[in-house]
Amino acid sequence: MTEWLGLDGKTVIVTGGASGIGKHVVETLLAAGADVAVVDLNVETGDDLEGAYCVKCNVTDPDSVNEMMSAVKEKFGHVDALVNNAGINLPRLLVDVKGERPEYELDVKTLDKMFAVNVKGLFLCAQAAAREFVKQGHGVILNMSSESGKEGSQGQSAYSATKGACDSFTRSWAKELGKYNVRVVAVAPGIMEATGLRTPAYNEALAYTRGVKPEELSTDYSKVIPLGRDGKLDEVGNLCAFLVSDRASYITGTTINISGGKSRG
Repeated sequence: MTEWLGLDGKTVIVTGGASGIGKHVVETLLAAGADVAVVDLNVETGDDLEGAYCVKCNVTDPDSVNEMMSAVKEKFGHVDALVNNAGINLPRLLVDVKGERPEYELDVKTLDKMFAVNVKGLFLCAQAAAREFVKQGHGVILNMSSESGKEGSQGQSAYSATKGACDSFTRSWAKELGKYNVRVVAVAPGIMEATGLRTPAYNEALAYTRGVKPEELSTDYSKVIPLGRDGKLDEVGNLCAFLVSDRASYITGTTINISGGKSRG
């Protein structure tokens, strides 16, 4: 795969790359020969994470994002692609009809927090990368979306809305940047295997918003996913590695589902 993708010597930034899907994207890119910068709040600048260079960054802070970009350029000399993966999901109901758990009713603080990371952070990192890509005449921005941005999701309306914004950004930025040989694409995972980010607290919130107990959250994927199973994180990593490579050089302005056939797209 290394030779076929041609990522050797390419520099790729992965936000939120220290855990979850992002970590698997990082591992796949490293295996394909890319130089990878893990951008995350939970690392220290200069650290090494399994071969990746780490930069501590708050994606919601413009100064922090600009400092991150400068640090990556100083380390590698150039940037070829950005995987805009950092995100947050807090399950909430529009109205807690039962009135039993008011903390799981959507409020302004929770809404602002999700939009700050998933929309504002997405924009700030894309803008910082695009400035570099336009100057050098090439580059790829890959935004991490979700099937919920297309389908909606019970108990996750705010999160779904942020991913709808992600898809719209992707289409619009691709039209703006295509003339500069800069591609903008998105990936929309469906139901994936568990990560360390899916905590008991998250499951409790999600279960309440769906009117079930945490242990009753559905795992019978054969009923909803044509392929009959959840997705593997490495499968998302493989798709991301392909999309940031020149093998995908005619793909831009679109969101690619990776959901086992569950999403209509």
